[in-house]
Amino acid sequence: MTAPSRDSDWIATFLEAQAAEAGAARNTLLAYGRDLRAVAEWLARHGSGFGAATRDQIEGYLVACEAEGLARSTRARRLSAIRQLTRFAFEEGWRDDDPAIRLTGPGKDRRLPKTLSEEEVERLLAAARDGRDAPRDTCLMELLYATGLRVTELVSLPVAAARGDPRMLHVRGKGGRERLVPLSSPARSALADWLAVRDAREETARRAGGAPSRFLFPSGGASGHLTRHRFHGLVKEIAIRAGLSPARVSPHTLRHVFATHLLAHGADLRAIQTMLGHADVSTTEIYTHVLDERLGDLVAAHHPLARDPGTDRPRAPAPDPDPAPRPRPGPARGAGRDPGR
Repeated sequence: MTAPSRDSDWIATFLEAQAAEAGAARNTLLAYGRDLRAVAEWLARHGSGFGAATRDQIEGYLVACEAEGLARSTRARRLSAIRQLTRFAFEEGWRDDDPAIRLTGPGKDRRLPKTLSEEEVERLLAAARDGRDAPRDTCLMELLYATGLRVTELVSLPVAAARGDPRMLHVRGKGGRERLVPLSSPARSALADWLAVRDAREETARRAGGAPSRFLFPSGGASGHLTRHRFHGLVKEIAIRAGLSPARVSPHTLRHVFATHLLAHGADLRAIQTMLGHADVSTTEIYTHVLDERLGDLVAAHHPLARDPGTDRPRAPAPDPDPAPRPRPGPARGAGRDPGR
């Protein structure tokens, strides 16, 4: 197959293939497009393009990204986009080689996800019940906390999935992968309350000549359903009413909270992986810090060597037989030097 002559056509054809063959989500395609256009612009300034780019040039681009101050996660994502494109080009016969196949990226920061306590979640749910559109907001928050759905999955839920007081939600996630997620009793109750309000509004709109919506959370916008951006704003508003810092609360935070609280109460990591829709358990393993804490508490509470004989008190730590002398106060070692040098 003859390779396109312009980098923009490389990107367009690659994105079409990702959508058709890999079932990539719209947001994934948008991210690929942004990253690959940035790469194409850099290559063009250096007299090259996707058809002629060498491994050294791609490495040079990554070095330039680092010098620009881009985060490790951003650089890792851009290298991933380059790899996907060059592999696609090689498989399509556009290139005789894959210049990015052996490149190693900076890796992603393994930061622990932000989370909230159970008491803070209760405050959020109470604040949702006191809002101007309480049935809808309560349903959104209860479903998010009960299922850990991605934002796009939640706001684009078809109303058919919520009919009949379901015990499980059928969800279509990334890459078109489908899964079933169980619903808690509070979530089912909130869902029933919202459906009654939603259907009454739909009936009023139908009598006025409006078309029925197929979404659980309909909206008059182009998408036909509540947007990610609007839901993000709703969650911030609810956080403020709950007396929480809006910087700590987002829809994605509540997805992390769902997983963290489940694991803390003894849920299996594989089950959480399935409910979150993670293709690989390694993505779910970021939550194992909760498991580590719980196992430590179990040992401290139940292991016989962790308790004083004949008492229920935890064993006191043994004193250091030869404690190191306490350093005298003074200037820190290396003070005044640039730590980055």
